[in-house]
Amino acid sequence: GAGVALAARRRDRLDEEAAHIRAGGASCAVIEADAARAGEMERAVAEAEAALGELSLLVYVAGVSPLGRAERHARAKWDQALAVNLTGAFDASQAVGARWIERGTRGAIVLVGSILSLGASATHKTVGYSASKAGLANLGRQLAVEWAPHGIRVNSILPGYFATEMTIDPAHGDIAPDQRARMETFTPMGRVGAVEEIDTALLFLASPASSFVTGALVPVDGGWTAW
Repeated sequence: GAGVALAARRRDRLDEEAAHIRAGGASCAVIEADAARAGEMERAVAEAEAALGELSLLVYVAGVSPLGRAERHARAKWDQALAVNLTGAFDASQAVGARWIERGTRGAIVLVGSILSLGASATHKTVGYSASKAGLANLGRQLAVEWAPHGIRVNSILPGYFATEMTIDPAHGDIAPDQRARMETFTPMGRVGAVEEIDTALLFLASPASSFVTGALVPVDGGWTAW
């Protein structure tokens, strides 16, 4: 099986996920890194290759979603959303892309965006998040075009609403009932997604099965963006 390097800020979560991966028989490197800080993604890639050898796949899933009405949205929240959701993705992509071009590696990058990469939210005040995810979508397409001659593929997954750490209300241990009902109303399939439904799209974009796919924006949203 493939070796996996996990990079994130929270060591406890890294160790928890690494234990699951190792239990399945794969090797796993754990790297504490903050995507919002300059130089951290370069360091993370260097440490990953020192532990596992040359990389062939990058999945960038880091994200924050600070809320607030646009007219009162603090500049610090805006900067945080852009730093984590967009600039960190560029830093990580640049770190692997430069190595792959130098080596002639035909690697793949999968950026995890959002349905808000394609449009605004009528239900949440997410100006920084929406702007950063729209930028992420076009970052992926630009990299796809620039790096296609090198055999490097860059695609984006655009999830709809899923029960994740970003959407779960700690008081309920799940998506708050009123929010779940609202999300289900806006989703043609009438439900929120299961995390495994993102995994299958990711595996396709990471595998040779998608060898002629690059620059794609792939919604996994139960039809949300098809309205």
